[in-house]
Amino acid sequence: MNKSIDIEENWDKVKTIFLPTEKPMTLDTCAPLIATLPLEVRGKIGDFIMGVFSVFQDLDFSFLEMNPFTLVNGEPYPLDMRGELDDTAAFKNFNKWGNIEFPLPFGRVLSSTESFIHSLDEKTSASLKFTVLNPKGRIWTMVAGGGASVIYADTVGDLGYASELGNYAEYSGAPNEEEVLQYARVVIDCATANPDGRKRALLIGGGIANFTDVAATFNGIIRALREKEAKLKAARMHIYVRRGGPNYQTGLARMRALGEELGVPLEVYGPEATMTGICKQAIDCIMSEA
Repeated sequence: MNKSIDIEENWDKVKTIFLPTEKPMTLDTCAPLIATLPLEVRGKIGDFIMGVFSVFQDLDFSFLEMNPFTLVNGEPYPLDMRGELDDTAAFKNFNKWGNIEFPLPFGRVLSSTESFIHSLDEKTSASLKFTVLNPKGRIWTMVAGGGASVIYADTVGDLGYASELGNYAEYSGAPNEEEVLQYARVVIDCATANPDGRKRALLIGGGIANFTDVAATFNGIIRALREKEAKLKAARMHIYVRRGGPNYQTGLARMRALGEELGVPLEVYGPEATMTGICKQAIDCIMSEA
């Protein structure tokens, strides 16, 4: 118990229990792990295992290893330990975890705008994702739903214009209006940066929502578009909207009214249109320089 072993080379010596996620860890549950230990330490080790599991759950670990641990004055004491936290649980654990930074994929450095969205994402149960692919790109997306966001990006690429795709963006999980507002501000600021006289396109897309109130979600986007009117015009931005779901008629009507109010080219479609049809329209728009 006080000497580290190479687990991968000693699987035949490893004792394992499987615990359904809804079941608590009890002495009976962990009995197979401690059955061959001396009687005088079984209770201590059993309590230790239950305590470790409690911490594992409370702090949302995805992996926790102590190899080895020993007994000091009869109490379990880890000599070496490593663990991995579930970064998708950051929104509910930032007070417990403290100032933890999760490593990015090799070679990837977040821009200031990406860092801002990442910090928003960590503090909400909703999903807010934003990655800049090409800051000089002329097609930008702000798409509801993880699956839909990938489909929109893939469609632009499949049509031969991946090099013009400015970003990958996805929001889902019913973010509130303030979260959507802050999110949309960032997307629009990036999409309108450094105007060069050429047309640009912003795709505000999505599938047909099951539960999300489309009009409520659009409120934050509409506020951001109204705030950024001057930037949208300077960048010659053309906006294409396609969405369906609860209260979508109200949301789309507000979008149409906004286009008229701002004098910005804004085309709106509901579920009667194909989900990715606006991708082709955006491409046709930026390629026609009239």
